Amino acid sequence: MTLVAGKCPNGHVSYPTHPRCPECGEPQEETFDFSNQRGEVITWTKSTATPPGVRQPNTLAIVEFEVDGDVVRALGQVTTEEIETGEEVEPVYVEELRDPDVGLKSENPESQEWGGYRWDPV
Repeated sequence: MTLVAGKCPNGHVSYPTHPRCPECGEPQEETFDFSNQRGEVITWTKSTATPPGVRQPNTLAIVEFEVDGDVVRALGQVTTEEIETGEEVEPVYVEELRDPDVGLKSENPESQEWGGYRWDPV
């Protein structure tokens, strides 16, 4: 799994990528991987009533990244319970964002990808 933003010929950047630009409908022709960049926490929340298989509490943050001169925002889990608005973070890949043996897909865990990125304060 990667953190990839898409860009259409009109210069609109979006994350996640789409076959067509959500803003103008043109095909997204360029992609930009921002998994090695640092971003800024715009806002965050702590969920204490999480879905089955998701850690409790589960701290989530919306992080803003600069991609090819434009800004994209991504929602993700945070590696720690302590996070502040304005804090700088970097994406860290983890194999399992939730327990694959719990929940709706638990009978067929190989049908879904369980890995992804969490935001780690710098």
